[in-house]
Amino acid sequence: MKDQPLRTSVIGSYPFPGWLEFSAQHLDQFGSADVAELQDDAAMVAIQDQISAGLDVITDGEQTRFDFNLSFYGFIEGIALEPASPRRFGPPAHDQRGKHEIIGELKAPRGLGAVEEFQRLKRLAGGSGKRLKVSVPGPYTLSGRLAPNQQYADRYAVTEALLPLVRQEIADLVAAGAEEICVDEPSMSCYGFREDTGRFVDIFNRTVESGYGQARICTHLCFGNFKGHPVGYRKYAPLFPAFFDLHCDEVHVEMANREYAELEIIGEIAQRTDVAVGIIDVKSYYIETPENVADAVRACLKLAPAERLVFAPDCGLSQTARWAAKQKLANMVAGVVLVKAEM
Repeated sequence: MKDQPLRTSVIGSYPFPGWLEFSAQHLDQFGSADVAELQDDAAMVAIQDQISAGLDVITDGEQTRFDFNLSFYGFIEGIALEPASPRRFGPPAHDQRGKHEIIGELKAPRGLGAVEEFQRLKRLAGGSGKRLKVSVPGPYTLSGRLAPNQQYADRYAVTEALLPLVRQEIADLVAAGAEEICVDEPSMSCYGFREDTGRFVDIFNRTVESGYGQARICTHLCFGNFKGHPVGYRKYAPLFPAFFDLHCDEVHVEMANREYAELEIIGEIAQRTDVAVGIIDVKSYYIETPENVADAVRACLKLAPAERLVFAPDCGLSQTARWAAKQKLANMVAGVVLVKAEM
């Protein structure tokens, strides 16, 4: 953004406090008012951690989403949740998350819940002076854990059924006053090497048409982060030039965990839109120093102008311990401030 060069931001999720994880396992012991208080308290913890770090853009930490996809599936009719993981022992990783059965028409008469999350964020942080951001998964990513059936023959058919649900949620977020909406599509970046990238662009653009031009539309393109593990072929080259045509105002790319491979792509993205660079490795417990961050920012400035650059962690922080997440965010902001002082 021209009025805020070298912005600092986050993707969306933030670690759950230990008490929230414990409470989530015992929700049957809480009343509805107790749960509402839990949700407010958890969101406030995430908000305050981000404000303390000095971020320019904050979220609610997705504290009321107990799972990235399952929380949204809870709002969608026609899904029977899988009773147990396909693999329950051994190292925790992506293959412990199976497919859920589709048992009817996919529809969401109550919306997908993101509007209520944004309203809570606005109520709790509206006076903070920070820019508020809300995220929703794109329909291709959202389709990933749903098993095709006779009605929905393949993943693309499931995606097309989910697309109008996400598009409506974006429209409802705009109507609720959301200024910054991130449409997360990590599945597109994970599988773009083997799929039709032009088809991905068409899916994305039809999804965001209800908000593009009315709110700041961002997208997050990473290579997966479940229990600290990626899942995709970790190269951005197969996505471009097709992804230059995405209808969005900010494209986020994962760089720190990949030792800044393909960093030159940010210069090409910045010719068309803002680029958010992942400069904090959420999969590592090495705490980047402000000097480490400053070096990365300087390298980015050689490729893209300051008014086009945003800095953030590689991915959401939900899979990183809170103590590490807090220090990583604080050091990220401090490193950016170092470079701002030089400028």
